[in-house]
Amino acid sequence: MNIFEIYLEKIIKLLKKLQKEGLIEIPDTLDGINVDIPPVKFNADISSNVAMVLSKINKKSPIDIANQLLPIIKKNDDNIDSITIEKPGFINIKFKVLFWNNFLQELIKSSDKFGFNKNNKNKKYLIEFVSANPTGPLHVGHCRGAIIGDVIANLLSFNNNKVVKEYYVNDYGNQILSFTKSVYFRIREVLHKEKFPSENTELYPGDYIVDIANNIISENKNLKFEDFDKVSKELTKLSINESLKLIKKNLKNLGITHDNFVSETEIVNNKEVDKAVDNLKKNKFIYLGKIKAPEDEDKSKWVEREQLLFKSTEFGDDKDRPLQKSDKTWTYFAGDVAYHQNKINRNFDVLINILGADHAGYIKRISSVVEALSGDKNKLVCKVSQLVKLIKDGKPFKMSKRKGDYITIEDLVNEVGRDAVRFIMLSRGSDVELDFDFSKVKEKSKENHLYYVQYCYARISSVFRNLDKNLENPINVNKYDFAYTADEIKIFKKLSEWPVCIKVASNKLEPHRLPVYLYELASEFHSYWNLGKDNESKRFIDKNNKISDEKLVILKSVSNVIKIGLDIIGVNSPKKM
Repeated sequence: MNIFEIYLEKIIKLLKKLQKEGLIEIPDTLDGINVDIPPVKFNADISSNVAMVLSKINKKSPIDIANQLLPIIKKNDDNIDSITIEKPGFINIKFKVLFWNNFLQELIKSSDKFGFNKNNKNKKYLIEFVSANPTGPLHVGHCRGAIIGDVIANLLSFNNNKVVKEYYVNDYGNQILSFTKSVYFRIREVLHKEKFPSENTELYPGDYIVDIANNIISENKNLKFEDFDKVSKELTKLSINESLKLIKKNLKNLGITHDNFVSETEIVNNKEVDKAVDNLKKNKFIYLGKIKAPEDEDKSKWVEREQLLFKSTEFGDDKDRPLQKSDKTWTYFAGDVAYHQNKINRNFDVLINILGADHAGYIKRISSVVEALSGDKNKLVCKVSQLVKLIKDGKPFKMSKRKGDYITIEDLVNEVGRDAVRFIMLSRGSDVELDFDFSKVKEKSKENHLYYVQYCYARISSVFRNLDKNLENPINVNKYDFAYTADEIKIFKKLSEWPVCIKVASNKLEPHRLPVYLYELASEFHSYWNLGKDNESKRFIDKNNKISDEKLVILKSVSNVIKIGLDIIGVNSPKKM
């Protein structure tokens, strides 16, 4: 039940009626009319800009339009207690208590689907996220993007969209050769006590390579490791497979699974690069040309070579991009072109890429090629996951582990737990850097937002437990006609914002809105709970160890929304803390 959408529909229906009666003029499109959450200073439940939208076409001030609409809106709605006007022309509505009773009834009836967008146009989404090179365990730099991608998928699924989560395995190129050689030398070290050539900077030094080497040795007794060239092809497959096992384990520690793992090598071997390039050629988006030296390059050392170039500037990019080098080998970008052609061929409505901070500059070129291949400017949406800084006691924090010179996801989860990692990684918008403060994460206070939200659910659970009731079971309330107070209605107003939160977070692919909202809801609930210390009427359990139906409804409503929100985020709803 989205009360803001309901009242928007009511207002638009009323305007069309008034136009037919010749009382008001309305524009051809009414998209500019909104019904929103009002600022606190308005002291209202909902607010609309309708008077300001109609002002110009009716040649009247917004205040005059608002005064014209006020009595008509109120006359046609028994739920309205009062309507006021705020400059420059906002119409603010306050509901009767009866309205909130009906709202709570619908919320509880909706159960785990409250907030579902009934007007959602069910689409097919492909979300590609993480896609780190399969050369070792995932580190903290991958963690935030992984969680963002996973929660976006949960959000879209909540609204009954079909969502496929995909990992693109970059198993083609020089980094894979270096990785395979690293495993080979570790195998030689284990079998023949040969010293690992650590002075070779192209090799991967982390001790996890030793684990991969030992696993390959134990599972491939008949494989000989005497000559790298003879064994390299098979060893590459085995090494990547072991690395992917490690990556999948890392992701599982975060509560993340992917539906597909797509191999770059397979895309290249299936000649998909050639096919994608041919497609661009047919549409005359490719030409032979030379690239001038970038501004930061020494022009005297730059050699202009004729290359196969994609006309990305025709689609908003700042320069055309090379697909093939002068030696006829494909560029890294060409592989991505083929992969996105592969995505397009699978007939998804929307493609979503979650990119790391180091790939932000890649957005224009890949967006350009998707538009060229699909003919759809809105086919691809890219979100950037900015950097995470680990903080402890106000200082940068580094955990000393054996995985290499970085902190792995496993390290982080072991340190603070999965729930904390998932919740805190979403605490800010993905496009800004995030400070992950270990001290705050472990606090049992309001400053630890995860604790404060989970404690809200646990608190409600404790009431039900004391009453020998199961929080997960439906509640039986015969009649919703409670005389709720202003303090209680504050909670209901916050509950009414949940469908808006879901809608905006889903439409804008901004999952950080969920933990922010849940913290605000928990704050409203805890504030009301604390009133019971001094005011017996505010307590949920009375002196006879009983609870009124009106209080039961409040608890059930808040717990429903908290549980839905934490489920989407992928965090536990603890009954005890």
